[in-house]
Amino acid sequence: MNKLILLLLLVSASAVAQEQFPVEDTLYKRYMLIEGDTIAREHIDLDEVLVLGRIKFDSELERRKYLILRRKTIKVYPYAKLASERLVELNSRLDQIKTKRDRKRYTKIVQDYIEDQFSAELKKLTRTEGQILVKLIHRQTGTTAFDLIKDLKSGWRAFWYNTTASLFDISLKQEFRPEHDQEDYLIEDILQRAFQNKQLSKQPSALDFNFLELTNKWSSSSKEAKKPGKAI
Repeated sequence: MNKLILLLLLVSASAVAQEQFPVEDTLYKRYMLIEGDTIAREHIDLDEVLVLGRIKFDSELERRKYLILRRKTIKVYPYAKLASERLVELNSRLDQIKTKRDRKRYTKIVQDYIEDQFSAELKKLTRTEGQILVKLIHRQTGTTAFDLIKDLKSGWRAFWYNTTASLFDISLKQEFRPEHDQEDYLIEDILQRAFQNKQLSKQPSALDFNFLELTNKWSSSSKEAKKPGKAI
């Protein structure tokens, strides 16, 4: 009986204690401090990772063509990236310049800089490398090389540049269209692989397309039109 009374007293005391000092639910969160950062975070944002499968070829000739395209694309991409960076910088600075005279003067400085940077190297490019560069400039800037020259120089200068380029079978009006042109898709594939293995410094495209959707599209097209071949 004494034990029963003692048990009841303990239960009552516990109930009173909970009533007077209610126990609150506590939610614990774990925060992480990234090296070099001053703000603690609950989670870490990771870059999107594309899972790229092996490319299959019908023949050794096709495989060699891809390898040649890869070498040329990796060679000219830095020029397209530089052109995009200079264009963004130019437009940003022009927005801050008030007078027409100063805007014209600054544009001339950028023109001369780009020509000095590009001229010597671009003269060394082959016809196919030059055409790939024109496509990549459109990829990086969203504007054709022809229109860039037209905006920076004049309509006549752009026409002259395009006419001269056409003598070497290069069109400055060429666009980058991976959704319609299989070679352009292969160029994009080459870039994505080079970005992943850090061979090239990644710069987002100014064009609106989904690489994974393009991969599915061209993979399906290849399965219908081609037989399984060698892989790389």
